[in-house]
Amino acid sequence: MRDSRLGTPHTIELPSGRVSYHERGTGPPIVFVHGYLVNANIWRKVVPLLSDHFRCLTPDWPLGSHLTPVNRDADLSPPGIARMIADFIEALQLRDVILFGNDSGGAYSQLAAANHPERIGSLVLASCETPDCTWPPTPGGFPLLKRTAVHPLTYRALYQVLRAPTAWRWRNTYGWLAKYPIDRLTMRSYVDPVLNSSAIRYDGRKAISSVDERFTRSAATSLTTTFGKPIHLIWASADRVFPLAGARRYADSLGASLRTVGDSYTYLTEDQPELTAALLTEAVNR
Repeated sequence: MRDSRLGTPHTIELPSGRVSYHERGTGPPIVFVHGYLVNANIWRKVVPLLSDHFRCLTPDWPLGSHLTPVNRDADLSPPGIARMIADFIEALQLRDVILFGNDSGGAYSQLAAANHPERIGSLVLASCETPDCTWPPTPGGFPLLKRTAVHPLTYRALYQVLRAPTAWRWRNTYGWLAKYPIDRLTMRSYVDPVLNSSAIRYDGRKAISSVDERFTRSAATSLTTTFGKPIHLIWASADRVFPLAGARRYADSLGASLRTVGDSYTYLTEDQPELTAALLTEAVNR
């Protein structure tokens, strides 16, 4: 269920529960934060391109496509996930971490950097929520994910369409996130947990039901005024969910660099892994 290119599998016990992760490479640590309804496999193409120079750590965060549920009482609100990211970094005694977030993983990364900056050396945001965005983002119809999470039955019913591979390319599933079709084995790793496990659905429902743009806008204020560490933006120039214009405004307010990736949608490491790896390396080595 996890690509061998991610490296060696591990598990770690955090206050919120057990988290699985993979590790590959040596050098400055990069902690990757994926978005909702994907897992560490979203990094399978980019890790081999970075692992000669970086220590790549790719956790499965409890966002609906993970395999091991966290504690039943775990806080999976945006501040709770940010705390989990900080706990992961602390448990491994990492320092000067490059925190790389994509899609809603970028939103959680902003909160982690704003609220728990002690061990974070730089923040890299790749096609994700900005202060201009709602959370979930409005383009593509993603607010439906939050609305149906109010009850276990509506939440479960919503995802039944993912049993049919033809639905994977709809705009409100993965079609506006990956420009090109994702291979079937990877897609099964994304959709099977939420389809087949009530415990995983419980985690995913807790996470998506609590997202709100007030969290990212508050984090953006802190990052602008008090973070004081390098921030870099890498963005799909044709992103249909997180418009480039919002990224430009956000980069200006942060005093951050902005690099663009063509021929890609939100999942930059899926559509253009080589260019994304090169831009990430260039950004953090400036």
